[in-house]
Amino acid sequence: IKYQDKIKIEQKKSENLLLNILPSSTASRLKSGETLIADDIEDATVLFADIPKFTSLSSRITAKELVMLLNNVFSKFDEILSRYSLEKIKTIGDNYMIASGIPYQNQMHAETIVDIALEMQEALPKIDKTLSLKIGISSGEIVAGVIGKRKFIYDLWGDTVNVASRMETYGKHDHIHVNENTYIMLKDLYVFEKR
Repeated sequence: IKYQDKIKIEQKKSENLLLNILPSSTASRLKSGETLIADDIEDATVLFADIPKFTSLSSRITAKELVMLLNNVFSKFDEILSRYSLEKIKTIGDNYMIASGIPYQNQMHAETIVDIALEMQEALPKIDKTLSLKIGISSGEIVAGVIGKRKFIYDLWGDTVNVASRMETYGKHDHIHVNENTYIMLKDLYVFEKR
């Protein structure tokens, strides 16, 4: 292989790694030299999903089995996201975070997230019948940006993010919990019950 071909191969590897941690538009902004990436998003929807029994499960199976199981679950969730052209924001342990309406506006951001949540709930028992899922969803304003210099991360902040996280944390197993903003947008499309 020629020297220039090797450089192209390595550049492609670097590009793919960057796209694994950042949305493509954000990666382009970083590559073009933008040093502070911070965006105010007026209307988006955030989802937090958690596998409640996962911590206790970790003490009963080997590390390899645990990582394989979590990889199977998150890979399936990633596959669902790809059908909706969305990217996950991050995983934290057994918690999975996604958003719709960022970095690109999407008028159907809440509907998209709820459809994904329903698919996630349907997919999990097919991977492991003993696991359940708690999901919290919140719609509203978000701040999105990149922090860090060496190990940077694309992240989200604001009340909308905090509410989605709290709804997941304090929610019931095998339920999808939505905030009032999400409910108002979707009340004619789905069946909801007050909690």
